[in-house]
Amino acid sequence: MRDRQTHTSSGPSRTAEVEAARLLLLRLGVNPEELLADVPRAEPPPTFAEYVPKVAIAVRDGTRRAYGPYWDRIVETWGERRLDEPTAIDVKYLAEHVRSHAVVRRNSRGGRSAAEHLISALRCVYNHAAADGWVREADNPALRVSKPRRLPSTRHGLSDSRIRELNQVAARTGNDPVLDCLLLRLHTETACRRGGALALRPQDLDEEQCLILLREKGDTQRWQPVSPTLMRCLRDHVERGPGEPSAQLLRYRDGQPITTRRYDYLWSRMRKHLSWVRTQQVSTHWLRHTTLTWVERHFGYAVARAYAGHNDNRSAGVTATYIRADIVEVATALAVLTGETHPLVVTA
Repeated sequence: MRDRQTHTSSGPSRTAEVEAARLLLLRLGVNPEELLADVPRAEPPPTFAEYVPKVAIAVRDGTRRAYGPYWDRIVETWGERRLDEPTAIDVKYLAEHVRSHAVVRRNSRGGRSAAEHLISALRCVYNHAAADGWVREADNPALRVSKPRRLPSTRHGLSDSRIRELNQVAARTGNDPVLDCLLLRLHTETACRRGGALALRPQDLDEEQCLILLREKGDTQRWQPVSPTLMRCLRDHVERGPGEPSAQLLRYRDGQPITTRRYDYLWSRMRKHLSWVRTQQVSTHWLRHTTLTWVERHFGYAVARAYAGHNDNRSAGVTATYIRADIVEVATALAVLTGETHPLVVTA
């Protein structure tokens, strides 16, 4: 017992030892929390050329498409460097280099998006590296570099006359006017994203209730009301496919599924025939802005939020929990927008 008491500090002596340890850590520039963090592996971390391809395989397709070009640039620049070598100033230098060498387009905004995506792509790599134990989360240099501040979007809702012009060009030009008019109506009615339209399948059509199942970014799914006219057009379009319920719905006349290239071709024609489309760089996402702006003005924020498929309450605050609109309210807004009755809307 006496021996144990000799090796155990208590009272004032224990306090002095703790204070001495705290002073030592202070002089070393180490926070006590860092001692509790995960300790990296003993062996040296891999190089970017070795590790980035593994991250690319592990992430979702959408993330890979967004960050792929920036990961290529990172490997090209830092391929032989280990993950623990770059500093915050290195990240900032690379981001500014990417920003200054970004491709200049008519809607270019000084390379801000390129720099933002470069930093996000690096953060993604370091998040995986921290999870694998190659670096500490506190050692992530990309977290110590701020992303460029986003400028307000230049998109805005289009007038009815502008929407009519788009549909007229789609109907009178191109090698598949039926497909292009269907795309425009689908996006105008539902305010869906391109990914949601491309993911649409025959089995996602509920003809009786005039609903379609939209599967969009973030693995979100929602039943979206559509007009009886659009439902008939979608059902007729199914005949272009192989007849499999799980096959892609939107297809060319030869039966091949469309890709994002169809949208590029469509808006290239629009820019050729309509000067305002060319000047403002109008795209499919403008249709989403147009519809959601109209819904918000006529039916309020809650219905517009549900119409858009925005389910994340973090950006909208706690109040969004209590003002959530249901599918009947969305269908009511659609019925007024299209001037067609909808099965979910009970008229008095």
